[in-house]
Amino acid sequence: MTALLRFEGLGKDWFGVPAVRDLSLDIPEGRVLGLIGENGAGKSTLMNMIGGITAPTHGRMLWRGQPYAPASAADARAAGIAFIHQELNLFTNLTVAENLFIDGFPRRPGLLRPFIDRRAMRDRAAEVLARLALDLPPERTLDSLSPGERQLVEIARALHHDAALIIFDEPTTSLTPRETDRLFQAIEGLRAAGKTVIYISHILADVQRLSDGIAVLRDGRLVGEGPVADFDIPRMIRTMIGRDLAAVYPSRTAPPRGRPVLEVQGLSAPGVIEDVSLTVREGEILGLFGLMGSGRSELARILMGLDPAMRGDARLLGHPLRGGPRDRIRQGLAFVTENRREEGLMMDASIRDNLTLPAIERLRGPLGLDADRIADTAQALRETVRLKAQDLARQPVRSLSGGNQQKVVIGKWLPTEPRLFILDEPTRGVDVGARSEIYGLMDRLAAEGAGLLVISSELDELMGLCDRISVMSRGEVVATFDRARFDERRIIASAFRQAEGDAA
Repeated sequence: MTALLRFEGLGKDWFGVPAVRDLSLDIPEGRVLGLIGENGAGKSTLMNMIGGITAPTHGRMLWRGQPYAPASAADARAAGIAFIHQELNLFTNLTVAENLFIDGFPRRPGLLRPFIDRRAMRDRAAEVLARLALDLPPERTLDSLSPGERQLVEIARALHHDAALIIFDEPTTSLTPRETDRLFQAIEGLRAAGKTVIYISHILADVQRLSDGIAVLRDGRLVGEGPVADFDIPRMIRTMIGRDLAAVYPSRTAPPRGRPVLEVQGLSAPGVIEDVSLTVREGEILGLFGLMGSGRSELARILMGLDPAMRGDARLLGHPLRGGPRDRIRQGLAFVTENRREEGLMMDASIRDNLTLPAIERLRGPLGLDADRIADTAQALRETVRLKAQDLARQPVRSLSGGNQQKVVIGKWLPTEPRLFILDEPTRGVDVGARSEIYGLMDRLAAEGAGLLVISSELDELMGLCDRISVMSRGEVVATFDRARFDERRIIASAFRQAEGDAA
């Protein structure tokens, strides 16, 4: 099979430290390659070399059999390489058509100078969108589109530029399940059109579904490569992290016997949740599973005081939960939001400031904020959550990997000494190795007596981590399963309201 792109002994060193080491790999034309590895495995460095952002220290790349050494991103685009990143490179104030043609608008003669030919632009944009089976009006502005629709516009732009290789980097992070399905259809359409795709994701089931072949990086080296049929998910994980899937989750055997931390009775918000009752005990990890729109995230926001409830009762250690988020933090509640970039972190602020913000009132001295106490607290949290960072005071949290950002989101609550942690999608966009560390941290919090309410759309995560799993559907808790009775089929059936009588 012809290689569109070939790496021969490719390597990149940063200040003498290898980020990619002696990598040799063929990327066949017209196929989808799933590229996987933990954060820090070398994926980003490899993509930056392909994209002309950085040059290899040694080795070489071949594009269609010819030496390929892009000096800039423009060189990579000119060669026929396009990137679809998590943060899209689009102009939200412009139309779909204008975004497709931003590098060169069609023109028509004018009296003094050429004008943009908007009719031709709309017609040609419609042709490109039709090739992807996208029902998007070319004249719509991007700020009126959903994240998934914007991503499809980015793909359409790559198709308009006749890119031969399209690289997707964690493309589903902000998408709904329906938008994800549309994205996958678009990728399958690209493959059918003879395009080559590199698909990078921490969601291994997606990689397995889409890919023809798999390549695995660990510590900058290619440690596994072959057809997708040779890689089930346990093998992917084992190759990525060097140990089996069972080692990812902490061992939880004896059910917790502590007193109730959270007691919810008949909690309702019309159109959102209805008559929800559940209990979380000291030392317990209770999972909350459900489909998109089942009410699980809405319940978390109501418990945190972000959204109102109309009826019912929620108590923390026997005391009614009242007031807004600040009041509930003081009562002993911590909330890890599902959207860490927009709601959980100040992305441009330092790691230190993010780690210490919730406890800032506790870090005051007689004359105001105590800089030494702030620094000491941040350093202690760094060690507790095993945060990989260089300079807490100067390094922006934006610069951290997804896994380390999530450790900050969780760790920042520890100085407030919460009795209950509500964690909504705590490992979204996090690689397997960092997930294992986050699971270990959650297990330690439970061992110290905190209660944890964990919301996740990944059932295997809840089954590996939790003592019990409650299932929500259409705003109601329809079933609860003890660990000894975990059954994937029955839990999923409950989420679809097909097995409502399985309460344990």
